[in-house]
Amino acid sequence: MIRRPSPSWVFVVAWLVAFAALQWSVVRFRVAIVVALTTAALLLTMWVVRRTTVRLTPATVATLLAGSALINVVVPLWSYLPAATERTVTVGFAVAALAAATMLVRRRSALLAWGIAVVTYVAAGAVAIATDPRPRIDVWVTLQQAVEAMARGVNFYTVNWTGSPGVKDAFTYLPWSAVLLAPGKLLAGDVRWMLLVWVVVAALGLWLLGRCAHDLLGPRPRDGQAAWTAAAVTALLLLAPGTLTQIDQAWTEPLLFTGLVWWAVLMVRDRAWWSVLPLALACASKQHLAAVLLVLAFWRPFGWRRAVATGALTAVLIAPWALSAPADFVHDTITFLVTFHPIKFANTWYLLALNEFGVELPFWVTGVAVLVPLVTALVAVRRRTPPIGEVVRWAALVLFAANLVNKQAFYNQYWLVAALVALSLVLDAAGRPTDTVSPESSAASRQPGTQRQPGAHRAVSANPSHDGPLVARTSPAPHLPHSG
Repeated sequence: MIRRPSPSWVFVVAWLVAFAALQWSVVRFRVAIVVALTTAALLLTMWVVRRTTVRLTPATVATLLAGSALINVVVPLWSYLPAATERTVTVGFAVAALAAATMLVRRRSALLAWGIAVVTYVAAGAVAIATDPRPRIDVWVTLQQAVEAMARGVNFYTVNWTGSPGVKDAFTYLPWSAVLLAPGKLLAGDVRWMLLVWVVVAALGLWLLGRCAHDLLGPRPRDGQAAWTAAAVTALLLLAPGTLTQIDQAWTEPLLFTGLVWWAVLMVRDRAWWSVLPLALACASKQHLAAVLLVLAFWRPFGWRRAVATGALTAVLIAPWALSAPADFVHDTITFLVTFHPIKFANTWYLLALNEFGVELPFWVTGVAVLVPLVTALVAVRRRTPPIGEVVRWAALVLFAANLVNKQAFYNQYWLVAALVALSLVLDAAGRPTDTVSPESSAASRQPGTQRQPGAHRAVSANPSHDGPLVARTSPAPHLPHSG
């Protein structure tokens, strides 16, 4: 009888293959890369639909970090750093990954493993900024000059860029991408310095999820399971293959991830209304997070009221730019992107059809490819009221599908999907140790005539219409070694 592979080991293989493909994908199109990413998307679909349990253990984390170390060194990497410097930094990433793996496998210090990842990331970023002070990519040029325009009191949606190697007449992000990165440019001359700061803030949020779970999550396990997972996930993300390219190119997805991490921190700590703030800041930075907000709106613990509040705050945040130059704002953030030509080294189904068969997929085909997973996610999170980790995975799947049919999806967009999946593992670990529900519903369950809802997944409240602060709980599981 052939044994089915463990879901946790399937995750390990999918993560490593996908990141090897992503590091290799900048800047080239290959059918094999599209196949690898599509396979990863299908596996994520099976995970969320079947509600499979994936657990990080010392063995899986050691394999993930050792594999990342190997990919960092062996797979071709794109950057503008001098060749010797690039090699030194990639080897540094590999050594740090192995060092973090050693700490995690021996369970010596989750905090030390977390620190190794953070310090290595910041050091690599500093080297990249110092040795490539003017990366030849339009993202960096537009962010830099947008901050300069903002400092002069000029609406940067009305500005044309000087010296941009790509887009010259549009700021294609929402305005808070520039605002949140502005201190890096104004204080240190480069927006990437602030991007490094936001990554550290995200790492702190991950650690807080592992160490400071709210009482609603019950007592922390004696082996520091959630903290161990938080450290492992931090190492996986900050030392992931292709990280140097992301730093060098000033891609802003880590900024979005920071907002989503702190949304999760505040949700877990029973500060659901406060979670609106980091979520709105993320939504005011890039357009496609509207899809994530829609998923969260259908999830009862966050709910429509907070989703509407998030949308309203997002509108307030972008209003100074949108209202002072509405035509330019709509052109840069909507019209320009819809009509922009396909970029032939984007590894998506759209470019697969164009590059291999000379066919541009019609809009309705790409629309259906996005709407099917989106509607499925909305129905699932509404009917199931799943734990917060599962909700984050549904959001990741929606973004994954959107990337795969995009005309211009690259490493950074796919990295955000992987980051959300990794975040979901921390949230799973934080919620696993207890089968309790909120104090209010627990008290209600002790009243005569009140019965606890059956099933492996129980909502925060016995009331299915509860729009409360947190998450569903999972039933207790036998103790297994966890990455925390």
